[in-house]
Amino acid sequence: MTRFPKIAVLSIALPVLFILVLICRDRGLNPFIGAEDDLSKLIREDEPTSEDEINGENQLSSDKLLGGLLAPNFTKRDCLSRYQSISYRKSSPYVPSLYLVSKLREYEKLHNRCGPDTESYKNSIKDMVSGQNDSSSECRYVVWIARAGLGNRILSIASAFLYALLTNRVLLIDEEPEMANLFCEPFPNATWLLPKDFPFMYRISRFKQNYAKSYGNMLKKNKINASTDLLPTHLYLYLCNDYDHHDKLFFCDQDQTILRNIPWLIMKSNLYFLPSLFLMSSFEEELDKLFPDKEMVFHHLGRYLFHPSNQVWKLITSYYKKYLADAEERVGIQIRIFHKNSSPFQQVMDQILSCTDKEKLLPQVDMEKSIVAPFGKGKSKAVLITSLIPSYYEKMKNMYLKHPTLNGEVVAVYQASHEVTQHTMKNVHNQKAWAEINLLSMMDVLVTSAGSTFGYVAQGLGGKRPWILYKTETQKIPDPVCGRAMSMEPCFHCPQVYDCKAKREVDTATIIPYLRHCDDLYWGTKLFNSSSQKP
Repeated sequence: MTRFPKIAVLSIALPVLFILVLICRDRGLNPFIGAEDDLSKLIREDEPTSEDEINGENQLSSDKLLGGLLAPNFTKRDCLSRYQSISYRKSSPYVPSLYLVSKLREYEKLHNRCGPDTESYKNSIKDMVSGQNDSSSECRYVVWIARAGLGNRILSIASAFLYALLTNRVLLIDEEPEMANLFCEPFPNATWLLPKDFPFMYRISRFKQNYAKSYGNMLKKNKINASTDLLPTHLYLYLCNDYDHHDKLFFCDQDQTILRNIPWLIMKSNLYFLPSLFLMSSFEEELDKLFPDKEMVFHHLGRYLFHPSNQVWKLITSYYKKYLADAEERVGIQIRIFHKNSSPFQQVMDQILSCTDKEKLLPQVDMEKSIVAPFGKGKSKAVLITSLIPSYYEKMKNMYLKHPTLNGEVVAVYQASHEVTQHTMKNVHNQKAWAEINLLSMMDVLVTSAGSTFGYVAQGLGGKRPWILYKTETQKIPDPVCGRAMSMEPCFHCPQVYDCKAKREVDTATIIPYLRHCDDLYWGTKLFNSSSQKP
């Protein structure tokens, strides 16, 4: 008698469980399944890379080398994305200058001579610890320290690299655990990772704006100037959003004459400060030769430096092939909510739909009718939504799933992850974020949120001018709801407002013709071509 109830329960429960499994399986068109999103599943189900995936592309054409940006002397197996990404993104019409290509090859040689594990690096470390400033050494360094989310980190690394390129320094990255295994090594036969036995690691972890040994604070206390006889072997540069006037003197030519003679510069940054380098007369001629097209700076540097690791590349390609590859057109919508109070869900949803309708990016639906038959034969569009919040995806997915479009197009909506909150200090979260940035860069059309560094990186890697969803200051949809970016360059959110020569405050967006205020954040600055804009 005691066994009968158990058998009865099992006989009822097992069919129900089987039905639930079938329902979940059939929701393959819907990546938002329970608490585990698709990228989480792909991470969990990670399989070894096959020989076919490694050897799938044998010829290294000029396209695969991105017009000469990439060096050909890498082992393909170590970084599949380096030469395969061209197969997923449209070929870029923007060719790097021959001078930039030659400068990158020169930098790679310098990095090989001076990078970690070389005798030059070891000698420089000894000199730094002993306090001996060897001005005759060709090996000088910029050490980059992380702050803020992944988009900010990528943009600030690109800025630090350009500074290293301009000043003949070697860039080293302090890789925190949350950044492990995100990127391939960008330079052949060398590492850009700061060794863990770097002598001042304990100071790096404490380095904040008020750090006494930062360049800004030493200037403030008159502990360093152009006439200082005995310069230190290393200095700390604080270039984050809360930096002050003395920190910003980094962008003055006269201060660069001091910094030029210091072997080790340890830089903490969360900003795309690169545009302000164009204001410095000491760099002007070199920058003109490197980047005759001012709107392509991050497009070229980003595609040179940032290649997903094999682990992240597997996530990207697996998701792309499963959900996005077969669509005739792919639309990426990146949604970043900075302040929930001024951006209620329905208001933002209405803004997105208004923008995609107004700009003819997505078709309208007939809300009076329901889809009762299989999908039609119209043009197929795949929409990839990236957002911490899954509600936008659910709303748009249901709209196109339940109602026919007015023009007969077939629209499928996807979301690769739904983290709900940002977890900058978690490696898995950053793997997903990096995968989604790359997926967005592969879309044919991009819609991004104003002020989002996540969107900036995607548009730069993809070589696209997105439609920007303008910020809402109050609980009201902005008018216009969105607009096409005038330049694909990222915005420098916290530029200096100081004329180093005149020694007074000034709007730095008015000094040179190709530096103007951002079209998404009016107080920021970004690079534009002074002549015609891109299509």
